[in-house]
Amino acid sequence: MITNLKEVNLNPDVLETIKKEISDVSAFQEKLQSLLGQDITNIVDFIIGSAIALDVSDIHLEPQEKEIILRFRLDGVLQDASVIPANIYSQLISRIKILSGTKLNITDKPQDGRFSVKIQDQEPIEIRVSIIPTNHGESPVLRILNPKNLIEIKALGLRKDLGELLEKEIQKPHGMILVTGPTGSGKTTTLYAILKKLQSSEIKIITIEDPIEYKLDNITQTQVDAAKGYDFDNGLKSIVRQDPDVILVGEIRDNNTCQTAIQAALTGHLVLSTLHTNDAVGTIARLMVLGQKPSDMGPAINIIIAQRLVRKVCTKCAQEKKLTKEEFEMIHEALSPVAKELELKFSENTKILHAKGCKACNKTGYTGRTGVYEIFVMDDKAQNFILENNSAANLKEFAQKQGMITMLQDGLTKVLEKETTLDEIGRILQ
Repeated sequence: MITNLKEVNLNPDVLETIKKEISDVSAFQEKLQSLLGQDITNIVDFIIGSAIALDVSDIHLEPQEKEIILRFRLDGVLQDASVIPANIYSQLISRIKILSGTKLNITDKPQDGRFSVKIQDQEPIEIRVSIIPTNHGESPVLRILNPKNLIEIKALGLRKDLGELLEKEIQKPHGMILVTGPTGSGKTTTLYAILKKLQSSEIKIITIEDPIEYKLDNITQTQVDAAKGYDFDNGLKSIVRQDPDVILVGEIRDNNTCQTAIQAALTGHLVLSTLHTNDAVGTIARLMVLGQKPSDMGPAINIIIAQRLVRKVCTKCAQEKKLTKEEFEMIHEALSPVAKELELKFSENTKILHAKGCKACNKTGYTGRTGVYEIFVMDDKAQNFILENNSAANLKEFAQKQGMITMLQDGLTKVLEKETTLDEIGRILQ
């Protein structure tokens, strides 16, 4: 469980200012400059409160030779938010260290800390702090873990057929559900959405995470602590002895954890976990690298979900445009094999949206994010194929013949449905 966090109550006057005046990054920048002569506590409160109000996921403070750059990660993309004078930076760092419980007298080593922010009657928001030394001073990054980002499965952005498939798979009493993708692809959000759906007084759910990101009621959450010998491998072995129905392993990183997780899935537990792979079928090759046998993987795995997060186009400023010849040909080549199955209709005259940028979207052209997915189902045919042929390329071809819609195809479907843009799909899926 998350315990012993320092809780900070944001100044009500600061909150009132934020509510009235901060609607975008430009307004934040103007107001921050007017506050720079005030007490450092008010400045830090304003930065954090504004970031929360703007739905920022990370606050970056980057010291340069003569100034400090403040940047916000908004919808997965960093934006310059303001410049802070160097003469107040030491006070600002000290305030962050005091809040996060890190040591003031250590400036030449990395430190990690955390605290929580209480905003009136809302559920506390956890702030995770990482500080590293640089050639111009210490550079902190504050990750904002807002409980409002804990969403239901139906809000993940899954197509209807994939949503129904996932709902069906998580009701199975045992097996593995693996979520894959790079850092920042929304894997944790998907796992927590599954946990929220599974929460029940009738089943025991235990997690091992590094770190615990969100607190969930009626679930036993544990955190890796290498100094005390509680790593993913040892922790998972201990959890199995606790008679759980569902186990969440934050990430499979080594062969011992992988082996224990697979054995847990084979012996009557539903195991949820993540891996860093580029696509769904690539997970099989990754598990082999970790020493797992196809004869064990097939019976243990239920489904593998690969995903990315793409920004949704701002509906207030988006512009319609007709597909170019090249765009149509690319979409036709990618989607024609699955157009009937997905009930897609498009032609050379089809119009899609182009991002422009306005005040409402901080001039980015986008607001909010959604997921693009591919799900590989480990049925009997897939198990037999893996036993007979270990080639990743052949496995992907097999999966598509069996009906798997790729992330690219899912993303292009969202372009045709005017949720996002071709530029954004290209940025994320290259």
